[in-house]
Amino acid sequence: MELNNLRPAKGATHKDKRIGRGQGSGRGGTSTRGNKGAQSRSGYSRKAGFEGGQMPLQRRLPKFGFTNRNRKEYKAINVSTLQALSEKLGTTTLTLDTFVGAGLVSKKHLVKILGNGDLTVKLDVAAHAFSKKAVELIEALQGTVTQIDEKSKNENQ
Repeated sequence: MELNNLRPAKGATHKDKRIGRGQGSGRGGTSTRGNKGAQSRSGYSRKAGFEGGQMPLQRRLPKFGFTNRNRKEYKAINVSTLQALSEKLGTTTLTLDTFVGAGLVSKKHLVKILGNGDLTVKLDVAAHAFSKKAVELIEALQGTVTQIDEKSKNENQ
């Protein structure tokens, strides 16, 4: 074996012809890029959403609707969930930290208690918002409802 007859192992290489290596390669001249235009030049990259000059899809579709920037989005927790959570943890005081520890919400979320389900245990609940029915159900059993202001949400982060 000598340097002039060294070859890669069979199957080790996949390309038969090298592009951009002159006329002797069999793909000389334009190196398979075609003639003229941006795509034939080095350094060309197509912009995201470009459709060859055709009006792009995001510009063809109509725009409509309104998004309120000041919208407050709450994570809802039903009274039935509070009942199950208090039985599981063996506590009657449920705060935002309790909900985060149970994996119901994240620290950054606002929490609203909704009145879906039944309640049989006296609970002391602290959350950012409550529905009227939830307040009625909790206070019917002499429980307390404490509304947390949203500024305290930012202090937890």
